[in-house]
Parts: sequence; C-alpha cells; structure tokens
Amino acid sequence: MHYTYILLSSKSHIFYFGSTNNLKNRLDLHNSGQVVSTKPHLPWKLVWYGVFQTEKQARNFELYLKHGSGKAFAYKRLVSVALAKDFEAGIKGSPKPRAQDTSPSAKLYILK
Repeated sequence: MHYTYILLSSKSHIFYFGSTNNLKNRLDLHNSGQVVSTKPHLPWKLVWYGVFQTEKQARNFELYLKHGSGKAFAYKRLVSVALAKDFEAGIKGSPKPRAQDTSPSAKLYILK
C-alpha cells in the first residue's frame, strides 16, 4: 500500500503534502526533525491520508494536491475540519468567514 498524506504544523499552522509507503515511519521522521523541509515547523499532526495501490497513483495525487485546483480541493474537501478547529481557536492565519456567503456548502463542519 502507498499513501498520500497531509500534515498540519502545530507551530506555524501550515500544511505539508507528501506520499510514502510507510505512513507511521514517515510521520516519525517528520516529527523527529529528519526531514529538512519540515524541520523548522515541528511538531506535525496528520490531518488526512489516502491509500493507493501503486506508488505512481500516490505520487500523482500528491503532485495534484500541491498545485492549483488540487490545493483548492484539499483545503475545501480534505482539511476543512482542521481549518475549522483553528478558526474556532482563534489561531493566527486561520481563514476568515465570508459574511455574505450563507450557502450550505460554505459552512465548516466539525467532527467530534
């Protein structure tokens, strides 16, 4: 099995998109500071992951999430719960609600 995952930095509240064949080991590497690109933003929380049959599928989905419409898709559909919790906690950098947008799709739902 191969995984595409999204991490949230508890320190700087940014997202990191990645792929791996061993999710637990990769998360441990991120949180131990052994990944250069994520070291300055420790610690990391896993907020979403998807499972794929091939490495190519996982890698392609990771690349999709890192660019354009894929990033918008990730923020809207995959990490909205993490963003909603940040917003409720008043964390700096969290998205601001749009006052004029009252459509059902504009609401953020929190799973408990």
